[in-house]
Amino acid sequence: MNKKDYYEILGVSRSATDADIKSAFRRLAKQYHPDVNKEKDAADKFKEVQEAYAVLSDENKRKQYDQYGHSAFQNNGGGGGFSSDFSDMDFGDIFGDIFGSNFGFNFGGRKDRATKGRDTLIKVNLNFEEAVNGSKKTITLATSEKCDECDGIGGFGEEKCSMCRGTGQVTSEQRTLFGSFMTKTTCPKCGGKGYTFERVCKKCKGTGKFKSEKDIEIKIPAGVATGNQLRVPGKGEAGSNGGPNGDLYLEFIVKEHPLFERNENDIYLKVPLTIVEATLGCKKEIPTIYGNVTLTIESGAQNGDKYKLKGKGMEDPNSSRKGDMFAVINVIIPKKLSKEQRNLFNDLKETDLTSDSIFSNFKNYL
Repeated sequence: MNKKDYYEILGVSRSATDADIKSAFRRLAKQYHPDVNKEKDAADKFKEVQEAYAVLSDENKRKQYDQYGHSAFQNNGGGGGFSSDFSDMDFGDIFGDIFGSNFGFNFGGRKDRATKGRDTLIKVNLNFEEAVNGSKKTITLATSEKCDECDGIGGFGEEKCSMCRGTGQVTSEQRTLFGSFMTKTTCPKCGGKGYTFERVCKKCKGTGKFKSEKDIEIKIPAGVATGNQLRVPGKGEAGSNGGPNGDLYLEFIVKEHPLFERNENDIYLKVPLTIVEATLGCKKEIPTIYGNVTLTIESGAQNGDKYKLKGKGMEDPNSSRKGDMFAVINVIIPKKLSKEQRNLFNDLKETDLTSDSIFSNFKNYL
């Protein structure tokens, strides 16, 4: 019976280092783990990868395999005098590295340790004025809380699990033509906790948590922008086995303003002027996010000219510093003229207004 080469299974060369082998195993174990990959052959491929790693990650077993091949582990190691029992392999640490302690796998022991609850993200809509001045918002949270009936334990009358005897794991043996393999899995009776209850809590149904809705008041600082987040500690989902609650994150979405345009903490405002106002200059009342001010426009103002109003921008939510405001001149050309207005413009045509160098340059080019 042909058996696939262990190096080929992990996708590494025979000169691969220990780090190369471990890296390949991490990648393939994550890809084929039955709790992640639901394809029919995923479990078989996962066992194949486990078996290959069990041999190649062990210095002595790898030497035996390099010398005798698969026969090193047949007939109780007849080829090289080596045992084919891989039950001494502990995959707990490496699986913990791969999947993380909160991913739902626990290959290294019981699942009764205190675990922090999951964080919660809520998007909050603000109008422009609320972002400018800061505000208070009442947020309705749909989350999980620690069960007050069983104090988050999940039941009453704790006793050692009869199936796993308190270890949180059950061990099964798989026999093949090439030896036996011991596999440890989470105990199905206690869910890996190592204990069961005489009576399960009816309120939380053994989970130690129950879903609830509650209103909390949040103070939003002045100056927040779309995409900014505010962390509210301890307002996320309830933890497990006495662990702390997760955190709540508020992500803001600020509605655009019809006049003001924001660029980081600076504010831009287009100020419409008539041709007369731009030519002769004027005093113009304009709005800012802190109230109206009078802006002095110099004669000969050009389209796109900027007037800086220091400190009239948005407040930085992380400091007391404020940005600036820029009033941008926008000269409006009238589309319709009365007969009197048209006569005035015709009179202006008789006056030489082309002394500016730009007119001279344009005429000379022609």
